[in-house]
Amino acid sequence: MNVEQVAAQFMQEDPLLEESLLLDLHGYRLAIKSNSQPLLDRLMRYFDFVLSGGEADETVICIEAPPNDFGYVFKDWKREPGKTGKKDAYCDLPDSQPACRLIKKVRTGMLFLQHQQWKIAYGPCLEYDNQVINFINAQYMNHLQQQGELICHASGLVFNDRALGIAGFSGGGKSTLMLHLLEQPGYQFLTNDRLFLKKTDEYLRATGIPKLPRINPGTIINNERLKPLLTQQRVAELEALPKQELWHLEEKYDADVEQLFGYNKISYQKPIDNFLILNWQFDAAEDCNIAPVEMSERPELYAAVMKSPGPFYQFADNSFYQDTMQQKLEDYQPVFSEMQVYEATGRVDFDFAVKFMSDVMSRTPIKH
Repeated sequence: MNVEQVAAQFMQEDPLLEESLLLDLHGYRLAIKSNSQPLLDRLMRYFDFVLSGGEADETVICIEAPPNDFGYVFKDWKREPGKTGKKDAYCDLPDSQPACRLIKKVRTGMLFLQHQQWKIAYGPCLEYDNQVINFINAQYMNHLQQQGELICHASGLVFNDRALGIAGFSGGGKSTLMLHLLEQPGYQFLTNDRLFLKKTDEYLRATGIPKLPRINPGTIINNERLKPLLTQQRVAELEALPKQELWHLEEKYDADVEQLFGYNKISYQKPIDNFLILNWQFDAAEDCNIAPVEMSERPELYAAVMKSPGPFYQFADNSFYQDTMQQKLEDYQPVFSEMQVYEATGRVDFDFAVKFMSDVMSRTPIKH
């Protein structure tokens, strides 16, 4: 079966609405079409800060429908070290030129068609709108990487027109620290979980994606501004949990940055000079310490930063990333040599980290 037949199979539900959305992602313009007005309305609210008008470079189609794998045979996508359970499965159509891949979300049944021409999300999109949002952002991330941007598993903020990257080992609290810093005057949100870096002729550049922070309950109940995201009853239940259990609880909520922190709190692309790696522990005996590190002497810290592009990534030649491939350390080393990297060790201490990094960012000169 060729890709046109697959696309037609996906789109045999209700016809697409005439209305569409257009996102302007720093010059990359992406249209979103759907057969569901409620879904379009929800995506319009989510992407409000990047909505635009005009012509699109590419189009994503979102089909609201019951789960259906159409009888395709999928292979489990091998997860990164430290990750357990099945998350994604894929099926590469053998005779498609350019290459075509189907990706299935194992837990939800959502199905995605990734192809040079066709980009379709199929299934209960309203119920699993976060996966639709991730698919939309995957197209932008593909574009960035095809332009030579380096993918990092990191949060990003902006202060004084300069970016700060924050990475951490699993459960390290990078999103929590990022939100604590956003409380400080002058800080803007850049990105929550994917940061892209590229050397230009003038400076090292950091680019974020339009994905709102997805935060756990432990982050919420330790920040008064975030508590309204939960019911009072849920807050009381969470506050009664042991701190260790709360720290590791996975229960994601979207944090609308401008609604929570105010207007003009989002940035998109800035020069970057400083990067913090959280190598601290919740139950460490020693107090928190943050110090500069030379990444050439501490290559093990790259494990907190390096990130697989995943099953949706399509190279510029239209071939797909495979789960047998690995990110190359030599791609990250020259980029990180352009920044001052800090390491946080000892006990988790967000107040100390906020004070330390705010001092660092205040001393970083503005370069024009």
